[in-house]
Amino acid sequence: MIGAEFFSVPEPARRVILVRALRSFGDGFMSLVVPVYLSSLGLDATAVGAGATATLLGSSALTFLAGASAHRLGRRPLLLAASLAMTATGIGFAGFENFWPLLLVAILGTFNPSAADMSVFLPLEQSLLGDAADPKRRTDTFALFSLMAALALALGSLAAGALDWFGPAYGTAAVSRGFFVFYAALGAAAFLIYRRLPESRPGPGATATAALGPSRQRVYRLAALFSLDSFGGGLVLRSLLALWLFERFGLSVAATGAVFFWAGLLQAASFPLSAWLARRIGLVNTMVFTHLPASLLLIAIPFMPNAGLVVGLLIARSLFTTMDVPARHSYVMAVVSAPERPAAASFAAVARSLASAISPVLAGAMFAASPFGWPLVLAGVIKTGYDLLLLRGFRHVKPPEEQD
Repeated sequence: MIGAEFFSVPEPARRVILVRALRSFGDGFMSLVVPVYLSSLGLDATAVGAGATATLLGSSALTFLAGASAHRLGRRPLLLAASLAMTATGIGFAGFENFWPLLLVAILGTFNPSAADMSVFLPLEQSLLGDAADPKRRTDTFALFSLMAALALALGSLAAGALDWFGPAYGTAAVSRGFFVFYAALGAAAFLIYRRLPESRPGPGATATAALGPSRQRVYRLAALFSLDSFGGGLVLRSLLALWLFERFGLSVAATGAVFFWAGLLQAASFPLSAWLARRIGLVNTMVFTHLPASLLLIAIPFMPNAGLVVGLLIARSLFTTMDVPARHSYVMAVVSAPERPAAASFAAVARSLASAISPVLAGAMFAASPFGWPLVLAGVIKTGYDLLLLRGFRHVKPPEEQD
């Protein structure tokens, strides 16, 4: 079923989806291995949160530069450069042990500490998919894009259990470096796949001075709302959530990886449902009414008295937490003109990355001060506010395929 759907999309879209899966597999194990590696170097949750903040700030800067120049340079060269940066990130993590060099690698590299994809790749890939997909199948294509990524992310989380299996024999640092080298190899594979991507030239109406045109105000409003959601998401990044599970409940890396694996499978299952719902109730309604239950569950998690209930709610939440993603990507691509797509995707991604970059250092300090899990409560409240504001502001702004 997935294979048939994959081969039914245009060839450039297949390359984008395949590379997204490779990157997500790397993100799956890196988000668990990096906090363990940093802890083995004697760093606490505050330092891990500061590292995540620096990572997302660096990602924001790179994403902004890519979006601002994509209409002039083309997306293929930028994707090739991002693939090389991914390789350099893995090599850098493998080569350094001191905090400040590692922090520099995190700022300049492609490491993603979040379950959401917040990297320089994403806006370029989104705009490519937006151009390649038939408007009537655009949300389905983005659902497949997210589905493959979620499956790969789940498998990557499970693979991180090798740190528990081989760490006692070879040492946590040595096994972590093996993961980092493998991450570098995934970047090299992405480069080879994107080398054969046909170059897409700027569309009619694209200019060197105005990447965003008539849709500017709409994109700004959406980006402001997305940044609110991402600020909440930054409080519960996978790396910080994993560290909380390690320290509050004593879960091992393998057990935490298994939790994220099953959560990832449910996330993957939610994406086809997202496309199905979008055809029936609209993109904005799908974004809001699937995301709201996840926000409420997040508030409830810290109040659970034991690890079993916490894990149960985390897994239940995973069915809803990213169901809005295909609808969101499709919506942004639908409500702007084709020449504006790279810049619109980049602007939205930068707003999300900047907002999510502010909160991890706050969350790290809160986790270090109290084991209760206050960042989860705060994140749920903020995300609930985002859901209600999005519904109020955009329920009447419909993409072309939903207009009568």
